[in-house]
Amino acid sequence: MRVAILAHQKFPDRAKTAVGVLRYGDHDVVAVLDRDHSGERVHDFIPDVQDAPIVETMADAPECDALIIGVAPIGGGFEESWRTDVETAIESGCDVVAGLHYFLSEDDEFVARAEEHGVALRDVRNPPDDLTVAEATASEVDARIVLTVGTDCSTGKMTASYELRDAARERGLDAAVVPTGQTGIMIAGWGIAIDRVISDFAAGATERLVQQAGDHDVVFVEGQGAVVHPAYSGVTTAILHGAQPDSMVLCHVAGKEHFGGYERFALPDLSTYVQLYEDMAAPIADATVDAGMVNTRGMDESGADDAIEAVAEEIDAPATDPVRYSADDVLDAVLD
Repeated sequence: MRVAILAHQKFPDRAKTAVGVLRYGDHDVVAVLDRDHSGERVHDFIPDVQDAPIVETMADAPECDALIIGVAPIGGGFEESWRTDVETAIESGCDVVAGLHYFLSEDDEFVARAEEHGVALRDVRNPPDDLTVAEATASEVDARIVLTVGTDCSTGKMTASYELRDAARERGLDAAVVPTGQTGIMIAGWGIAIDRVISDFAAGATERLVQQAGDHDVVFVEGQGAVVHPAYSGVTTAILHGAQPDSMVLCHVAGKEHFGGYERFALPDLSTYVQLYEDMAAPIADATVDAGMVNTRGMDESGADDAIEAVAEEIDAPATDPVRYSADDVLDAVLD
């Protein structure tokens, strides 16, 4: 499918959905929409993903099948400055895919235009309506369950999940990712955005996803948030308990000292995170933090190596940056 990705004034650092689709999606990305960088190309900013031109508006994009909203602001709201681009996409015969808490399918203007032009509005954060509480049965699947957990939001949990899946497949293992957030759903074409689920059903939704993934050698469950995040700890805990993992991988942004958007709160030490995650899992899953993934983007090689070594030492386990280096050592650790 040929797609354009909307990332206005957020690309690349604050457009993780756009970057995730560019890196792991099967879509043919024909353009990225960003007013600040029109006339440039994706590879001018991120060389190791699918390349595409950056254009100012949807009217400037080549013909395509869908427009993906490639940003997810805090709170998941819709910015009115995007409306013209969405309308242009609809009128051009494009479906629109969004991962917002604001549902395009509940916007009367978009709905009317979509019906007129015969296109679909797909809100991937809209959960199924038949969810239930967990039964604590995820551990019964015939697979090793590995959960990526974080020290904050946007620490690379989804990236770690897909990099580990790819490394496992290169070894001939049957591996899959369980998508629990909007970007993972857009990449995989299935999943449930756990942060949109009624809290009583969130662990049950995660459990369902693990079971729906089917029997594999290993499944990598995409974590969300952080266990002590000031706003998002609830979804983190629900995924931890619903997935009943055998192993965990701690994801961290090198040099980060405070929660994003909540700078008055300092991040705990990494060793504290290890203890917290293992203690939270212990009553229902014999899971340990067996490795670390470190986002070293923007660092030179020497600085990245030092940061990775520091994380490995603090958590007393192998660590790497899976985009910069191989994920093999971490894969070894979580499979043992």
